[in-house]
Amino acid sequence: MRDFNYIKKTDPEAYVILKNEYYRQGNHLEMIASENLASESVMEAAGSYHILKYAEGYAADHKFGKAGRYYAGCEHIDEAEELAIKRVCELFKCKYANVQPHSGAQANTAVQFALCKPGDRIMGMSLNSGGHLTHGAKPTFSGKYFDIRQYEVDPDTYLINYDKLENEIINFKPRLFIAGASAYPREIQFQRIREAIDKSNEELLEDIKQHYEVYQSMIEENGLDYIKNRYENEKCYFMVDMAHIAGLVAVGLQNDPLPYADVVTSTTHKTLKGPRGGIILTNNEELAAKIDKAVFPGIQGGPLENMILAKAVAFGEALKPEFAEYQNQVKKNAFMLAETLKACGVKLVSDGTDNHLVLIDLRNTDMTGLELEETLAKVGIIANKNAIPFDTQNKKTTSGLRIGTPAVTARGLTETEMIIIGNVIGHLIYRNTTIEDAKEQIDEIIKKFPLDKALKI
Repeated sequence: MRDFNYIKKTDPEAYVILKNEYYRQGNHLEMIASENLASESVMEAAGSYHILKYAEGYAADHKFGKAGRYYAGCEHIDEAEELAIKRVCELFKCKYANVQPHSGAQANTAVQFALCKPGDRIMGMSLNSGGHLTHGAKPTFSGKYFDIRQYEVDPDTYLINYDKLENEIINFKPRLFIAGASAYPREIQFQRIREAIDKSNEELLEDIKQHYEVYQSMIEENGLDYIKNRYENEKCYFMVDMAHIAGLVAVGLQNDPLPYADVVTSTTHKTLKGPRGGIILTNNEELAAKIDKAVFPGIQGGPLENMILAKAVAFGEALKPEFAEYQNQVKKNAFMLAETLKACGVKLVSDGTDNHLVLIDLRNTDMTGLELEETLAKVGIIANKNAIPFDTQNKKTTSGLRIGTPAVTARGLTETEMIIIGNVIGHLIYRNTTIEDAKEQIDEIIKKFPLDKALKI
């Protein structure tokens, strides 16, 4: 453990909270799919002198930062931000990146702000099917300011039905289609979605041409200008939120959205194993300029430059061969966990996983997601209750539990431990073991794989 001598002396109350959280993390297995372990190097950067600097704007030599920073003394801040941009573009083989978003939600909001007007149509996956709040859920910014259509997974397979989705896209004609999820355990076919969006855009263009032919005497613009301008104002953009799978994408273990999406967003703290924050990627120069303006001054003021430096460190780590080995183990661990749970009789949404997470369906048991979450916490496993497709329980209770392998893999666990964990969870669901016996097995794993060792790279 770090000694935290300054805060220990100056603020004992805060120090106790800090120390208790350290011990909580060390004495539990973190298996929330959206959490991970950042290295000591990343955490050191996040707590560096960069935290003291205000740096509104972009570097003067940034592609779209001609105005420069709004404050002096930013020369090393510029270096850190440009390093983060350079590394993330290399990691994902893209041309443009904005590394200033404070979170994935901010990144998504910036894209919506850049590409849509209030009232425009947006289409995204529903929460129950595995989507994210920012993809159009009613309580959020996107749900309140845009005309939202949310799509569901197939009720029989719990998979995306791409033929049905294509029809929905063509009929609704969204201005922005959002792919990606926070609780979808299967690989997403981005190319197939791109094909559906292209068909919708082709149909839109034909409709505009026909409208001009009928009403051309009433339209002041000439035909080419009218058709072009209206098409540009109404065509569908394709955004992918790859927050959960970004680390897997970076090493080729999940489909890469960048060849097909107009814009890609991500967090940096899930499978990417970095600090908490967001990024926006694109290969389109025109969209990159719009996105930069949407981030600042559109929705944010001064960026968190300490976190941007930490992002640069994390991207550097992700470019090393060890990162690919880690991601491969994340996926292996998730698969083994899923297979072990199934062998115990546990039902899984979509009957398995292709990525880093498993979604348990408890509807054929007498246990709810909330009860299982609380039970697992008692034995040393931290996971989260989660709504599942066509859930009949309320969102505070749920019929599902989401469990992920990024953090425990970073801690050093392999398939051997996944078998033990899967059996513990299965026996707890069907009440075939005691809390004490289950905790004893998990405690052995915790002692074998200490947190401090995992944080040092």
